[in-house]
Amino acid sequence: MAKAATGNVPSVGKASVRIVVVGDRGTGKSSLICTAATDVFPANVPPVLPPTRLPEDFYPDRVPLTIIDTSSRVEDSGKLGEELRRADAVVLTYACDQPATLDRLSVFWLPELRRLEVKVPVIVVGCKLDLRDEQQQISLDHVMTPIMQQFREIETCIECSAYKQIQIPEVFYYAQKAVLHPTGPLFDQETQTLKPRCVRALKRIFILCDQDRDGSLSDAELNDFEVKCFNAPLQPSEIVGVKRVVQEKLSEGVNENGLTLTGFLFLHALFIEKGRLETTWTVLRKFGYDNDIKLAENLIPSSFKKSPDQSVELTNEAIDYLRGIFELFDGDGDGALRPIEIEDLFSTAPECPWNEAPYKDAAEKTALEGLSLNGFLSQWALMTLLDPARTLENLIYIGYPGDPLSAIRVTKTRRYNRKKQQSDRNVFQCLVFGPKKAGKSALLNSFLGRPFIDTYSSTTEERYAVNVVDQHGGVKKTLVLREIPEDGVKKMLVNKESLAACDIAVFVHDSSDESSWKRATELLVEVASHGEITGFEVPCLIVAAKDDLDPFPMAIQDSTRVSQDMGIEAPMPISTKLGDFNNIFRRIVNAAEHPHLSIPETEAGRSRKQYHRLVNRSLMFVSVGAAVAIVGLAAYRVYSARKNASS
Repeated sequence: MAKAATGNVPSVGKASVRIVVVGDRGTGKSSLICTAATDVFPANVPPVLPPTRLPEDFYPDRVPLTIIDTSSRVEDSGKLGEELRRADAVVLTYACDQPATLDRLSVFWLPELRRLEVKVPVIVVGCKLDLRDEQQQISLDHVMTPIMQQFREIETCIECSAYKQIQIPEVFYYAQKAVLHPTGPLFDQETQTLKPRCVRALKRIFILCDQDRDGSLSDAELNDFEVKCFNAPLQPSEIVGVKRVVQEKLSEGVNENGLTLTGFLFLHALFIEKGRLETTWTVLRKFGYDNDIKLAENLIPSSFKKSPDQSVELTNEAIDYLRGIFELFDGDGDGALRPIEIEDLFSTAPECPWNEAPYKDAAEKTALEGLSLNGFLSQWALMTLLDPARTLENLIYIGYPGDPLSAIRVTKTRRYNRKKQQSDRNVFQCLVFGPKKAGKSALLNSFLGRPFIDTYSSTTEERYAVNVVDQHGGVKKTLVLREIPEDGVKKMLVNKESLAACDIAVFVHDSSDESSWKRATELLVEVASHGEITGFEVPCLIVAAKDDLDPFPMAIQDSTRVSQDMGIEAPMPISTKLGDFNNIFRRIVNAAEHPHLSIPETEAGRSRKQYHRLVNRSLMFVSVGAAVAIVGLAAYRVYSARKNASS
């Protein structure tokens, strides 16, 4: 590793680098560019130079640079903004002999870059170093440290002189380097430590290179790593030298088997501290990482050929692999992964994928906030249903062997399943509708084994709950409940395909409140009508929540009438407060498994069907009549021909 860091290394992802030079008038922008391109200080320069190109062989990374000169005049601010938005890096100049231009960096220029949302590395350059008053020599670090602490986008600072040819090539080398090998994603300048995402990526690389899984890189494994990343083997003396450097600074960085993970991370921190970021970036890019230290998009399958009413599930092969991973990381053998164990499992991914909605708090947890095996597999099932590419990405991060696409399967269409009168799915998505205070959230909470809470809290965003449901015969199915806030129903139904991915819908109402019942039936009709119009009809069930309260008058008669009119089951009474769920989740799964049943029919839908039947019948009569007429005409022609022949 030490040897490779000194040589030229390839860069990835940039065919060219565009650098925009800005700063106050008279700070030396144009002279800086001219001198860099020609190695000669210009006697006369125009106010603004045309774009200047430095060829690919100008710097070791062999990536050409385009340098854009700019005007600081107020009337040219629009063009300046356009150039800055196209920049890969910004060189911001001040004049060493004009302290006011240095003050303007933090007063005007750096805030202006933020206002324009220019989110690229900034190189601060003090020009005209030869003109600085020798009586006013100041430390660059002393001056720039407070500014760099306030404006973290500053990558580095340098002073130069175009007239005396002092550090001119270095200016644009640092600018190019900031683009091709940026410090920000790798290293925290304030704490002087590797950033968490960088540590996670390097840990994954270490594990991939540790072929014998002994927690250390042997001399042979170190050599293989060197050849893969830098196309050059290490000599035995160089390997000894690398390990000696680590051991002198960090005793636990090397053991009897070789370089440990701690030592591997220490080496990369050392390279970065010494300004050799290209070494770490070369390693990361050789293993497929982009500038955000995530696997490049082309390495992760992201397009899946499926129709709107198909879904994506894990294969049995993937589930078996995840069972093994669960056992591996269940260090205390308590049958659950505690938060620290889940964090360890995803320590080779950029972050844990379940820390944010919709996955956070979507699965059942133990008393110690851990995930049982069912909860663990449920989280993966939910992620695969909602975002298959995210599942594949994280399977790659945690070391899934073989082709990632072998980990997922696309189900049959719901239309096909309805025709066959049986669903082949293992994961069912259920939309939960209902008015406010009907008990939707309580239903989801009970599904996750959470205690009943008597206080009401309105749900304003969609929410998911996922768990395994045991069916008859020991069969396990995964059920995903998706709560739709009442206010979000109309917005949802604007999308023609909003019901396509839904296997079943339930409509919850407060059985003690007549207005709640009426609103639930309105929502049922809205959803059923949408399904009839779009062709994505969905089985529906009605849930009469709060069965521990007295029902409203005429509740039984009204519910019976609506159920019979729409051709679905009578409402299922439950009480989350009393823990009486009436096998609700098993019944939901059972209805989803038989997608041809429990499909509601509205009056409008019934009328449309009758109209289509009438039209089809009329067409049939017309067809029969036309056929009779044609036969009669043919017979008449035969009769006429025979008559003419006999006369």
